[in-house]
Amino acid sequence: MNDNSFLTEQRRLQRRAFLAQGGVGLGAAALSMLLGKDTLSAETGTATSGAQVAAYRGLPLLPHHAPRVKRVIFLCMAGGPSHLETFDFKPELARLDGQPMPESFTAGQPIAQLQGQKLRVQGPLTGFKQYGANGQWVSDFLPWHQKMADDICIVRSMTTEQINHDPAHTFMNAGTALSGRPAMGAWINYGLGAETEDLPGFVVLTSEGGRKSDQPIASRQWSAGFLPSRFQGVEFNSNGDPVHYVGRPPGVSSALERASVDTIQQLDRRRNQQLASSEIEARIAAYETAFRMQTSVPDLVDMSKESAATLDMYGAKPGDGSFGANCLLARRLAERGVRFIHLYHRGWDHHGNLVRDMKSACQHTDQACYALITDLKQRGMLDETLVIWGGEFGRTPMFQGKGAEPGRDHHIKGFSMWLAGGGVRKGISYGGTDELGYNAVENPVHIRDLHATLLHLVGIDHHKFSYKFQGLDMRLTGVEPAHVVKEILA
Repeated sequence: MNDNSFLTEQRRLQRRAFLAQGGVGLGAAALSMLLGKDTLSAETGTATSGAQVAAYRGLPLLPHHAPRVKRVIFLCMAGGPSHLETFDFKPELARLDGQPMPESFTAGQPIAQLQGQKLRVQGPLTGFKQYGANGQWVSDFLPWHQKMADDICIVRSMTTEQINHDPAHTFMNAGTALSGRPAMGAWINYGLGAETEDLPGFVVLTSEGGRKSDQPIASRQWSAGFLPSRFQGVEFNSNGDPVHYVGRPPGVSSALERASVDTIQQLDRRRNQQLASSEIEARIAAYETAFRMQTSVPDLVDMSKESAATLDMYGAKPGDGSFGANCLLARRLAERGVRFIHLYHRGWDHHGNLVRDMKSACQHTDQACYALITDLKQRGMLDETLVIWGGEFGRTPMFQGKGAEPGRDHHIKGFSMWLAGGGVRKGISYGGTDELGYNAVENPVHIRDLHATLLHLVGIDHHKFSYKFQGLDMRLTGVEPAHVVKEILA
């Protein structure tokens, strides 16, 4: 190899290393965002040099029907709240407290940690009263929920199929316990596209609080799975920099970074003329999206324009990493066109010390849930937003714990969730469990039914919504029967 050939090869290798490493900066923050939109300058609005990428606005034939809502906010109470201490009042459970659990309920049934143990009935560990025009049962642990009884539709007959946390979260999010499948938010953004130009269409916020917050939440819970990577969720940090690598390094001006982005994109496009690689095309758009986020994200998280009354209503200080702060941020994301916002709050896995830990978990979340619903309603946004509250499963009617520190085990046969907002009936309870809160016996609602209903409300017929993967037409609702729960629709 002569000297000129050697230098040419060295430059080529250095350029490839530069492009690969550069993606860890601006590109890493945006690889999971909408990569198929117009590449416009974040400050001038003019097209950047090089070919433009067509905007992605969803599949051509969607929505299938007029949508009832524009966006979804899913409030995940990670760990599995007890339905028997929240929304499902069972007087018979109180009457049988301490007695052996009837085998007719439990024989042959899946039980997580109580398998093989003597099962005793555990009565309700808090009081219940009826609230709202239709007398919805709400526990004393949730005083703020009591105030919004007329705004929520409580589904008391939920069922799922996975009894341990991680697979149960996966089943709730993706309709299957198999890893590598798309999450709800990814499916919806794939079908409908995004409404925002400078933020992801699917954002994830996490928080923890209470005395029991040790259950991890894996990032694959908001994966795009086999869908294109542009549709996966982007996690925003609850404190510190909202998104890693979006902040501009010290001493780097906007103009300099704009020039750097344009230069990198030109190099990528030149390389792509040889390779025709979809990954390079993704990186080209990722740089542009990350550049836009440098303007949009700081404005998004700047709470200085929020009134003191609003901040007090959520019960949180901006940037404190709390569930309340995340609920306020969720409202701001919704205002800016983000289509799916998923909040995870860890702290609901109460195998023992249920009273103490339920009080703590509810203190961290109860007021913020009320604030979010109230805030959306006051701003005229609730009618175009679907809000969902619930965990990956419920808790057993049987005692678990030690002595005077009762708790409850994981339970999949019947539990409670609630929905509020556009297209959902207000102030009603739907379905029910048996007299001990074990089995959903009245109008059972499977997780697949929840998914079908969610898709219906955003304008998608789940029967007609699929993605070809490994020769199969894959669906969020899978191949098992799933139906829209029409009885809860307004």
